[in-house]
Amino acid sequence: MKASIKLLITANVLVFVLLGCGGKEEPKQEESKKEHSEVVKLSAESIMQIKLETETVSFQPFTGYLSIPAKVITNQDNEAQIGSLVQGRVHQVFVKIGDYVKAGQVLMTVEGLDVGEIKAGFLIAKAALDFTKANYERQKKLFDEKIGSQKSLLESQAEYEKALAEYKAEDKKIHSVGLSDEDVTDAKIGEEHTSGTLPIKSSINGVVVERNVVIGQLVDATTNAFKVINTNTVWVDGQIYEKDITKINQKTNALFTSATYQNEKFSGRIIYIGQTVDEQSRTITIRGEFSNTNNKLKPQMFGELKIPVGASVKAIMIPDEAVVKEAALEYVFVQRSDTTFEQRKVITGISVDNRIEIKEGLKKGEKVVSKGVFYLKSELKKEELVGDEH
Repeated sequence: MKASIKLLITANVLVFVLLGCGGKEEPKQEESKKEHSEVVKLSAESIMQIKLETETVSFQPFTGYLSIPAKVITNQDNEAQIGSLVQGRVHQVFVKIGDYVKAGQVLMTVEGLDVGEIKAGFLIAKAALDFTKANYERQKKLFDEKIGSQKSLLESQAEYEKALAEYKAEDKKIHSVGLSDEDVTDAKIGEEHTSGTLPIKSSINGVVVERNVVIGQLVDATTNAFKVINTNTVWVDGQIYEKDITKINQKTNALFTSATYQNEKFSGRIIYIGQTVDEQSRTITIRGEFSNTNNKLKPQMFGELKIPVGASVKAIMIPDEAVVKEAALEYVFVQRSDTTFEQRKVITGISVDNRIEIKEGLKKGEKVVSKGVFYLKSELKKEELVGDEH
């Protein structure tokens, strides 16, 4: 009986020992499998073929930026709609779309009765002024020499002042339609038939971007014949959320980047912050002004407006392309040996100039893969599939 009890106890102990050993072995296998799934091993030849590169993790100075979608538009101070202020027919057109023109350059000429009447009125007023001025000066000289009478002097002075007033009125009239004194006097000296021709000139330096007239077309003050723009400076408009409005102010420096010029940053400053909030998007319009002397920025071009929103600080910064995004998680690959790379979860922060802040997950001095990341990711997926099959 005692022997049977001892045998039963011994058997139970062995069962518990075996069960205990089996329970401890399973976590080790899971841990080994997990470690295997997060590590990629490559041959030296593969590393050379994919041109894998690493970067040593370090703390770097950076300034936080607020990045918002934006669009280049024309600086309205450097844009001109040009046309005739009097009715007439287009006589000649001298420019086409794409031509660069200077301020004062003639773009077209217009013929019309109104033009002739305006010029004639000016010429008559100028002739009367010249005559009365000469007469007044002669009467003044005679009076000073005690030859002429005071009455004649006063009459000549009154006539001169009247002629001067009429001349100023006619002079103002010709300038209001875009004529200069020389345009009118040259027409008189030149061909007789040019007296009814009005030259239409550009008011700014720039490029013709619209031409809406042809020879023989009837035009008037409502006709926009040409549009000329100067893009030496441009505006960039963006929409900022109301919660961020306290982070910026007018005259704040800003950067503009575009996918068209991936390696270039254009410098400017904020010149306008909207006074109302859009009810639908809850955003406010902001505008930056940017120098564009090389004319790379084109109106209607899209990009990003970047506005500094904090003082310069130091943080771990790595290339954007070093971070793999998968669902809601972000990973990097850290080099553990010459041929071994560990996938590691990180928490990112602000992205600036193609580099991203790492808040958690990396330490100074570690080496992170900066090029070849997606190859490592694909290799890791292959190993996971093989592991699942076994």
